Amino acid sequence: MKQRIVIAGTVVTLAVAGLAIAWLGGFLPSLSGADPERHRSPTGEVPATEQRPGDPIAGYQALVNEPYVSCGMPYEAWRRLAPETDPGDLLPGREGRNAELPYFLTAHVNADGVEIVSNNCLVCHAARLGDEVVVGLSDTFADFTVDARSVVNQAGRYVRGPAQTAAWQHWADRIEGIAPYIRIGTIGMNPATNLSWALMTHRDPETMAWSDTPLLEPPSERPVPLRTPPWWWMGKKNAMFYTTIGRGDHSRYMLFASLLCADTVEELREIGVYAPDIRAYIESLAPPAFPGETDEALATEGRAVFEANCASCHGTYGESPRYPNLVISLDQIETDPLYATTMTDGSLDRFYEWVDRSPYGGTVRAAPAAGYIAPPLDGIWAVAPYLHNGSVPSLAALLDSRSRPRYWRHAETREYDAEAMGWRHEVLEAGKDAADDPAERVHIYDTTLPGYDNGGHYFGDALSEEERRAVIEYLKSL
Repeated sequence: MKQRIVIAGTVVTLAVAGLAIAWLGGFLPSLSGADPERHRSPTGEVPATEQRPGDPIAGYQALVNEPYVSCGMPYEAWRRLAPETDPGDLLPGREGRNAELPYFLTAHVNADGVEIVSNNCLVCHAARLGDEVVVGLSDTFADFTVDARSVVNQAGRYVRGPAQTAAWQHWADRIEGIAPYIRIGTIGMNPATNLSWALMTHRDPETMAWSDTPLLEPPSERPVPLRTPPWWWMGKKNAMFYTTIGRGDHSRYMLFASLLCADTVEELREIGVYAPDIRAYIESLAPPAFPGETDEALATEGRAVFEANCASCHGTYGESPRYPNLVISLDQIETDPLYATTMTDGSLDRFYEWVDRSPYGGTVRAAPAAGYIAPPLDGIWAVAPYLHNGSVPSLAALLDSRSRPRYWRHAETREYDAEAMGWRHEVLEAGKDAADDPAERVHIYDTTLPGYDNGGHYFGDALSEEERRAVIEYLKSL
């Protein structure tokens, strides 16, 4: 039976970019061999691979209690920086200090007896919808536009004694190494892929020892913009991430938020014991139900239109669902190509080769395709903005490319538009260059910038206005 954990309350953000450790899209061990083409996959159907069995109940406990990110700020410093925890931000089933912390933070006591607070995976994989926080949904309004070192420096002012100082310094060194590569230009975009490459830059792949100076050429300091997809799609997908680069044992990929802090192979192996349970929990999640009313007669009409025009890529739903697991080529989908081409043009092969030497070489395969997977559409109403780069603010605009704004920003009220199926937004006359205030600039979605293009996925343009309305009504039911 699918699980859904919904927590009422308000998300409290502790300068998310400063502490963010995303659910990484990038510890990418591959199979042995010298041919770089082993890191590439064709477009089309993605084959299934056997996954290690896991216990979803144990997986939830591990997700919200285990210190898989083992470095962070001392708890005493956290208490000096943070407001009181909103009761709505507390998760059920948490233990000890974790029962008192917001859902996106985890505490543990390190080997020197210092209590540490660090981000867990929910900093990127839980979000507020109305008065609820839904586990498994990415945060549309997450802010990764600030320098990650700012919170580190703030916390440093409240550190006391040699043990706390050592714990803080361990964390500060890691953030110093990755900070230049995880700052992105627009609120709502996630730099997790660049974070992965930055961590590899500083890690010895055989011992996991950290080097303050880069061991490889670092990634670009301009992360490709990406929206984090919802976790509940993982129950259907045969490979992970937009380009299906994550093939093989999914749980190996899922645990590598730990690369920030784990300094030995043994520590990674300990985390790997419960990684299949976390994968099983994620695959057990079901999407939140559409909160409004639906026109059942119109939805029935929309289902027929959807199955005739959309199901070949996105699958069918209901009593006998079918999901085809298809990667659509760039020539066919025509959405912004920057991410897919960057993953497959050879410029990242140094990282793919790095992981050939890692402890998990042979258990997973890094093999992106030059295209994007057509995702399942379960809970699609809640996933706005749309496309892999979040360039389209609503499903109505996705199905009618002529209505897509070139420049836009989310409305300050952060209200959901049930008719258009997307967050309410303001259409702007100009892009980021026209904004004098840097604080204002990061809120502007500028589709003229590299990686942010809102073109492609023109399939809805051929439908009539009535057919598009019917499809949207049907999608509310998924």
